Amino acid sequence: MTKDIKKNLFIFFFSMIPFSIILGPAISLINTVLICLTYCIYNFDKYDLKIFKSEVILGLTFFYIYLIFNSLISVDFNSGIYRNFGFIRFVIYFLAFNYLFYHFKDSKKIFKFWFLILIIFVIDVYIERFTGSNILGFGKVEINGVPQPDGKRVVSFFKDEAIAGAYISGFIFLISGYILMLFKKKNLSKIYAFLIITLLIVGVVLTGERSNSIKVFLGFFIFIYLIDYVNLKVKLLILTAFIFIFLLSIISSDYLKVRYYGQVIKPLVNKEERASLFNHFYFKLYKSGYNVFENHPLFGVGNKNYRIETCNSENNEKYPKYDCNTHPHQIYFELLAEHGIVGMIIILSIIFYLTFRLLKLISLSKNYIQCGAFVYIIINFMPLLPSGAFFNDFNITLFMVNFSLMYAINNESNIFSKKKLLK
Repeated sequence: MTKDIKKNLFIFFFSMIPFSIILGPAISLINTVLICLTYCIYNFDKYDLKIFKSEVILGLTFFYIYLIFNSLISVDFNSGIYRNFGFIRFVIYFLAFNYLFYHFKDSKKIFKFWFLILIIFVIDVYIERFTGSNILGFGKVEINGVPQPDGKRVVSFFKDEAIAGAYISGFIFLISGYILMLFKKKNLSKIYAFLIITLLIVGVVLTGERSNSIKVFLGFFIFIYLIDYVNLKVKLLILTAFIFIFLLSIISSDYLKVRYYGQVIKPLVNKEERASLFNHFYFKLYKSGYNVFENHPLFGVGNKNYRIETCNSENNEKYPKYDCNTHPHQIYFELLAEHGIVGMIIILSIIFYLTFRLLKLISLSKNYIQCGAFVYIIINFMPLLPSGAFFNDFNITLFMVNFSLMYAINNESNIFSKKKLLK
C-alpha cells in the first residue's frame, strides 16, 4: 500500500465519522476500528514511546484500567465487559486524531465534509418538523412497529430513535468553530456566519429534545464568551438574538409549546402543577438511581448494570423505589449508581483535569474549533438535565470525537508536537 493511498484512506475514515454514526452503532464501530488500525499501520515501525509519558495518555490509560476493575466487581460481569474492555479503542482513537492533525497539513478538510453532512441532516430535521416526515419517509418514532409516547419528536435519519438533537449537539460547536475560522480567514461577512449557526441551533430546538436544546443554548453562551470573533457589544446582540429565536421556534409549534412550556415552565411557576413535575418520569429515575447508589455506595453496581439491578424482580420487591430502565437518564445519577462515589470521583477527576488544564490555552489561542470541543465537553456535565447513558456507543463516540479534537486541533496541545514530546 503506497503512502498516498494510506494517507487518503486515513483522512477518508475520519471524514466518514458523522455519516457512520447516522448509519448505526455497528457501522460507527467499524469506522472507529478502521481509524485505529490505519493509525497502528502508520506507526508500526516508528513508535515514539515518549507520547505515553504525556499526562493525557496516562490519564486515559488509568481511566481504562479503572473500567476493567469496574467490570471485575460489577453485579453482572458479562453485562459491561465489552463496553469496558472495548474502551481501549478510544485511547487509540485519541492518538489517531492527534497524529492526523499534526502530520497532515490538509487534515482540516474533513470539516468540509462534516459541515456538509450536518447541514443536510439539519435541513432534514426542518423538513420532518414542518411536513411530518423526513426525506426518507421517517417521521414517527416506532419500535418494533409500536408507536412510542414521544412520537412527535423528530428522528430524521435515525428512523426509530429520538436522538437527532443529541447528534446535532455533538457536532454543532465543532462546525460552528470551523465556520467562524473559515469566515475570518477569508474575511467574509460575519452576519452570514451567524445565520448558518442560528440555522443549526434552531434545528436542535425543532427536534423536540428539551435537554439537548437547553444544553446547546447554554453552551453557546459559553462559546460566544470565550471566542474573540466579535466585540462585547456584538456578543450581547447575538445572545439576545439567540434568545429571541429560541422562543420564536418554540412558539411556532403547538407540540414544542407543550414540551417546553406546558411540561417544564408552567409546573415551575404554578404551585398547583408543581407536584406533577416531581412525579415526572425523569425524577422517578433520578430517585431510583440514587437508591441504587445508596445500596452500592463505594463502587456502584458496575457499568451497564443499572438495568440488571433495577429490573430484577427480587430487588423490585425489596427496594420499591427502584424503577426498571436501562439507565437513570442523568449523568451524575448514572455515575453514582454504576460506579459509586469512588468510581465517580475517579472518572470526573480525570475528565475535568484533562479538560480544564487547557482552559488558559483555549482562551488565548483563538482556535474556535478547540473552543467548540471544550464547550461540548462542559455541557455534558450540566447538573439535573436528563442525558443519555454516558458510556453508550453513540454518546461516548461523540464525546471522544470532541475530546480528541480539543487536543489534536491545536499544535500547542497536540501530543505529537515537539514541545509536548520534550516535556
